Amino acid sequence: MVNLWQGPAPARAGKGPGPLSTQRAGILELLQTTDGAVTAAWTAQRLGLHVNTVREHLDALVTRDLAIRRRAPVVGRGRPAWAYEATQLTEHDPRVREYAGLATALAAHLTRTSSDPREDAIAAGRVWGAELMDERAPGDVPSTSAPPAEAEAEVTALLARLGFDPVVDGGRLALRRCPLLDAARRHPTVICGVHLGLVRGALDALGRPSEDAEIHPFAEPGACQLFL
Repeated sequence: MVNLWQGPAPARAGKGPGPLSTQRAGILELLQTTDGAVTAAWTAQRLGLHVNTVREHLDALVTRDLAIRRRAPVVGRGRPAWAYEATQLTEHDPRVREYAGLATALAAHLTRTSSDPREDAIAAGRVWGAELMDERAPGDVPSTSAPPAEAEAEVTALLARLGFDPVVDGGRLALRRCPLLDAARRHPTVICGVHLGLVRGALDALGRPSEDAEIHPFAEPGACQLFL
């Protein structure tokens, strides 16, 4: 099971400047994977944090339209506590929505049926990545293999369109968001395999070597690592 505090944030950052902090993104992920509304006290106990810290993060998620807040049912005397629930995530790029549905179904199917889920996931992602690169306008497609810097820029732009919020960091890309974070935490072998295949397929379409590309899932607080 992956570490809740490692890896990227959910794909949408909501209103407000800058990305979510690691703790705030982890709390949002918990809301998204919990049925119904929860209180700050329950969340604090679940995550091992101080209730005041959790309440501050929850209210910030409400401000960014990533969560909604309402009064919990009355239990005993006194004012009922606030209860929080994640808002429904939506993506503007239709390819992200299509990807999310396909990858979720693929993860469940391969996990159940494949003798090598990771390799099958990479193969599926590879086809998809090549197809996405083929959608570029004719003037954007190089007639020969793209120079390394151009290929990196193309792959970075593709990942940005799909909601990964990639940032060049030395010799790697930090993928700071994930459009399918819940499924990636439950089925990292398959979902992260699809992501790796996507990158390799894009590099294939650009005429660049692709086999050395690697993704290190949930490698650091706030990001996965992609090496091209």
